[in-house]
Amino acid sequence: MKRIYKLKKGLDFALEGKAEPVLTEAPASAVYGVRPPDFPGIVPRLAVKAGDKVKAGDTLFVDKRTERVAVVSPVSGAVKDIVRGERRKILAIEIEADAEQEYRTFDVAGIAGAASEEVVRLLRESGLFALFRQRPYDVVPAPENKPKAVFISAFSKMPLAADFTFVAEGREDDFKAGVRLLARVAPVHVGISPRQVNTALLPIPEASVSIFDGPNPSGNVGVQISHVAPVNKGETVWTVAPEVVCFIGEFARTGRVRLRRRVAVAGSRVASPRYVSATMGARVADIIGDNLKPADTHTRIIDGNPLVGSPTQPEAYISAQATELCAIPEGDDRHELFGWIMPRLGDFSASRSYFSWLLGKKRRYDLDCRVKGGERHMIMSGEYDRVLPMDIYGEYLIKAIITGDIDRQEALGIYEVAPEDFAVAEFVCSSKLELQRIVREGLDVLMKENA
Repeated sequence: MKRIYKLKKGLDFALEGKAEPVLTEAPASAVYGVRPPDFPGIVPRLAVKAGDKVKAGDTLFVDKRTERVAVVSPVSGAVKDIVRGERRKILAIEIEADAEQEYRTFDVAGIAGAASEEVVRLLRESGLFALFRQRPYDVVPAPENKPKAVFISAFSKMPLAADFTFVAEGREDDFKAGVRLLARVAPVHVGISPRQVNTALLPIPEASVSIFDGPNPSGNVGVQISHVAPVNKGETVWTVAPEVVCFIGEFARTGRVRLRRRVAVAGSRVASPRYVSATMGARVADIIGDNLKPADTHTRIIDGNPLVGSPTQPEAYISAQATELCAIPEGDDRHELFGWIMPRLGDFSASRSYFSWLLGKKRRYDLDCRVKGGERHMIMSGEYDRVLPMDIYGEYLIKAIITGDIDRQEALGIYEVAPEDFAVAEFVCSSKLELQRIVREGLDVLMKENA
């Protein structure tokens, strides 16, 4: 029996350039990059140096604090360089890929019936555990903390987000096998959308499946946790992206770590929006290829979707968790007469300030990256609460984080949230505050205080 949650709070809007269900193969990159900042909570201790030969699945670095969580190479080859930033901070480990890939093989015999400790050990050594997140703090979990549950959201309502039903096409058995393996660690909760009920992703007898019907951010795993099993102080839950669950299922079947996924290349500046099969850490330029429209306007390439992703460059590497690469107009080369007061038909407004809402909800918008205003004092108008389907007071929590009031943050539910949960609130924020950055900083401070 699947439980249905009907959510009313949130905001849906469609952007031009959604990826069509067409798959192409990205050419192999000459160099791949693994970035320690993609694994929040891990302080890296290198296990390799420039010139070392590695196989796909070999350890590149471990968490300095525990020495138990490993991050592995997505490809085989030679370590080309250790890229460092200020104060010798490790920014990336670059691997020059072999023409023929070699994989490290793990002993997974009997893993389907193994104890939870053995399952976690294999996931740690294979590097797949480093792709997990925990609540509270939204960081890579501490392996010694047993979670009360594992949550998987099998869909996303973010603009231009990849469709996991298509991403998992042909890999449904790996997804189910990954869920079965995670169920040996803790109870598993899977969130799906109404349109996924009659797909090959189901049934999953080992998991509790819930249907979340509502606007964005109903696909956020944090929203689903808040409705199914809220996180209280002292409790821990793990969250796993559905693509990573497929990695786990394939690992249990083959004993190899194959970090290859379907990435949605989308956005209004993409000539042919589609899915591209690429390996984690590939160069952005190799995934996008020549699929951008002629540069008649400034273009921003986003590692991730437009609401939660970060700007990137063609020569950079795709991040470890990204399932989209989006290209939309930057907007810094546009100059408009009278600005916001114009009766626009091509721009979106959550408050119906523009006449575009008269054209229907299904319209797709070609939005750019302009903030259209400056940061100002927060107005307690309840605008965050209208798009935040969680049992917290978003505006009061943000104010508590800004003022550094830890006791009030705990009382207002900071242990339940992650930066992405405030993505829609940041989009509608009339004060133009960087809510996701504020939440991330608040979680980091709280984690240090409770260490």
